[in-house]
Amino acid sequence: MTIRPNILIADDHPLFRIALQQATRLAFDNANIYEAGSIDEVMKLMGKGAPYDLLLLDLQMPGARGFSGLIYLRGLHPEVPVVVVSGNDQDKTMAKAMNHGASGFIPKSTDLPDMAEAIKTIIGGAFWVPPGFSIGQQNIQEEEISIAETVASLTPQQFRVFSYLSEGMLNKQIAYEMGVAEGTVKAHVTGVLKKFGTYSRGHLIIAAQRLEAEELPE
Repeated sequence: MTIRPNILIADDHPLFRIALQQATRLAFDNANIYEAGSIDEVMKLMGKGAPYDLLLLDLQMPGARGFSGLIYLRGLHPEVPVVVVSGNDQDKTMAKAMNHGASGFIPKSTDLPDMAEAIKTIIGGAFWVPPGFSIGQQNIQEEEISIAETVASLTPQQFRVFSYLSEGMLNKQIAYEMGVAEGTVKAHVTGVLKKFGTYSRGHLIIAAQRLEAEELPE
């Protein structure tokens, strides 16, 4: 087991990042803890510096839709175990997270000692889900698997564009958000459409919706 693990906490709510910090310290009081508030920040941190031993990922993060962030980060860094942390603890949501490559699922209602135990378990090389949940309860459909594989194949810039397109944003709006020329966005859009095998931006929105976690709480 790692003596001094590097753990990345990714959640856009500062108060919950504090709770995850506390749980991490209960599990490993000498852990190196890093924080991110968006998928873009996660990608930047994971793309440089020491390798991470664990990523604690909020399911609803700016820069991603539904399970797309989990899918993409698992594709970029398959060596890093990811624990999904969410306020949505429905069995279907947990099953989808595990089927999309998560090593664990921690409901946000979990108390700190149990969170700490989950972190220890997963860094130790095992899976962790809440008591009473069976990983094999749900299966994802072939179409969703195909969409997930395509999302995982995108470049970092294409993934950002895909995320903006899934929100119905225009090229001009995406260019503003990314700080690039509109022509650059058009090139990325063409690349994304080609990978999905479609000419329709609407198809991308539908594809992104297939990766949603149903009935997410506010």
